[in-house]
Amino acid sequence: MAAHRYDVIVVGIGGMGSAALYQLARRGRSVLGLEQYDVPHGMGSSHGETRIIRLAYYEDPSYVRLLRRAYELWRDIQTRAGEQLLHLTGSIDAGPPSSWVFKGSLQSCLEHDLPHEVMTSAELSQRYPAWRLPQETLAVYQPEGGFLLPERCIVSYVTAAQAAGAEVHAREAVVGWEPVRDGVRVVTTRATYLADRLVVTAGAWNSHLLPFLDGLTVPERQVLAWLQPRRPELFAPDLFPVFNLLVDEGRFYGFPVHGVPGFKLGRYHHLQEDVDPDTLDREPRLRDELLLREFSSRYTPDGNGPTMRLATCMFTNTPDKHFLIDVHPEFPQVSFASPCSGHGFKFASVVGEIMADLADAGDTRHDIELFRLHRFPVPLDARPPTERVQMAPRRRDMPGLVRRRSDYDRGAPPRRARLDTNAGRDLDIPGRRTPSRRRVSTSGRDRSQPQGGSGVLRDPRTDRTARRDAQPLWGRRDERSSGWPPLVSPVADEDDDAIRPFW
Repeated sequence: MAAHRYDVIVVGIGGMGSAALYQLARRGRSVLGLEQYDVPHGMGSSHGETRIIRLAYYEDPSYVRLLRRAYELWRDIQTRAGEQLLHLTGSIDAGPPSSWVFKGSLQSCLEHDLPHEVMTSAELSQRYPAWRLPQETLAVYQPEGGFLLPERCIVSYVTAAQAAGAEVHAREAVVGWEPVRDGVRVVTTRATYLADRLVVTAGAWNSHLLPFLDGLTVPERQVLAWLQPRRPELFAPDLFPVFNLLVDEGRFYGFPVHGVPGFKLGRYHHLQEDVDPDTLDREPRLRDELLLREFSSRYTPDGNGPTMRLATCMFTNTPDKHFLIDVHPEFPQVSFASPCSGHGFKFASVVGEIMADLADAGDTRHDIELFRLHRFPVPLDARPPTERVQMAPRRRDMPGLVRRRSDYDRGAPPRRARLDTNAGRDLDIPGRRTPSRRRVSTSGRDRSQPQGGSGVLRDPRTDRTARRDAQPLWGRRDERSSGWPPLVSPVADEDDDAIRPFW
């Protein structure tokens, strides 16, 4: 039977994939969305009742331009859906006066002329009585911050896309793809499809389909808590803005009471646990709860009541904590977006527009230079051109499967992966092995896992290659003499939650 043909296939229908699906459908493209779980689901990075959105952006002021468009697009889909998806509470970014959280937020407000207030800890507690912050803390309040409802946002985008002609298949996992002429062939657990373009927004599973991202996008376990306030009135949206707070215990974020009878909080890079998304321990542990409860008991004591809910999700981190959005370095008919190091959902609406642009024209009207793949060059070595990354040879039992070269080099046995809960059987999917990677933070602290394999990665700017496991891709700050490019992102040191000067 002939394969179904589409203009575009979108793999992964979470926040960014659902927005891309809608943007492509409204442009008149025949588009298929493929999701390995439910729509929506709680297995990745686009769930949890609420997600912060804010204009004051300490990560980098250049994000603000994208955020302005993101707000417009969220309001557009909100109007189309006929329900409130965006809730404005104001946002607070707070920390010591010299911290990058406070100063970076203030810088973005000044650079983009955003309305804001700077408050001391005493002034903050007077206006928002739930807080008990250290005396030296300074805070930036920006009135346009708030939160989104991620599950409802995804449903709204998918519903609008279907109304515009899109086709969506849930519980249908992609097991491989290959380029064919100017298009792609995509193989799933149910069928084979053809398309002119492929958009990969599979979140923590991106590197399973795009092996060159292995080691550049690292999934990390994250835990959230909802605590019932002892004084609920202090944690209502009008008295408790969404917050980002840097304190001695780390960098925390949180929300007022909404959807669950408790205020929600989390710690960025919770216990710094790198994970495989297929084997992630999704059951919260006592240690997870105690870490978050300790924060609340110290800084929001009136909120430290009984636990209402605990939940896990994932961050998928890049070395510099900025997004990865680009076209494939070898196959321009393929584009991809990363889930964005724990601060991406607020951008899902505009990233959907960017992904539609890349699928349509290979470029976008938006400035995404900060997010391009080429910012991670690899050092050159003497390996001959024949050793570059190549497409894996096709197998009769699994056509189109893209596999890591290192698995072929080692002759690794296949890993059994449950891909379709409706199929009633397991499929042997070679190449879906737990990624082996070495992670080095830019603050110089070595975070390693067992390694192995050749892991050759192409540099798209020089068309030369090097062994990925011979050296880390991103280098330490004290290794500048070795030729590894240092990173300059202020976000890159957040693994240590260090309090340090930003300017």
